[in-house]
Amino acid sequence: MAASAGPEIERLIGLLSKLPGLGPRSARRAALALLKRRDQLLLPLSDALAEAAARVKTCQVCGSLDTQDPCAICSDRSRDPTLVCVVEEVGALWAMERASAFRGRYHVLGGLLSALDGVGPDALRIGPLVSRASDEGVREVILALPATVDGQTTAHYLADRLAGANVSVTMLARGVPVGGELDWLDDGTIAQAMRARRPA
Repeated sequence: MAASAGPEIERLIGLLSKLPGLGPRSARRAALALLKRRDQLLLPLSDALAEAAARVKTCQVCGSLDTQDPCAICSDRSRDPTLVCVVEEVGALWAMERASAFRGRYHVLGGLLSALDGVGPDALRIGPLVSRASDEGVREVILALPATVDGQTTAHYLADRLAGANVSVTMLARGVPVGGELDWLDDGTIAQAMRARRPA
């Protein structure tokens, strides 16, 4: 950090550098932009952060973030309570909602199983998922987890845990993306698309 920066600026840079995608240099540029545009950016951001810290809470049903508990999605009577889509984090839930392709309810795990990172089943919201699937008239649990080693490990573990819940457990399809060209895809994606082929 620059020796001429005061402790307040250094603290701001240090906190910004802890955000995903921001290293020390990016955090320094962001801090300078905020300080240069104090009235347009810094003060409104400060107010928004304080309001979010005071009002946003974790939904006790699904694990999403909202200003109400249960959240707006869990409280929406027009959504199908028999369908539960399991996602890794709230960002994945927001992505699903942007697509407007799902009208059921969600369950946020809070991460993925990872032996390397020391994340076991007790660190995730797996118990509440099994309870929901067993007790709430759920007929299908959709595993919308990343196509990574940890994502697949978590999906297999969840499928085993949900085996006794008398629900259908499905996974999102994998393969060629819309607008994708085969010569630009990796071998694993092509192989998965071939395995998951369906009638034309």
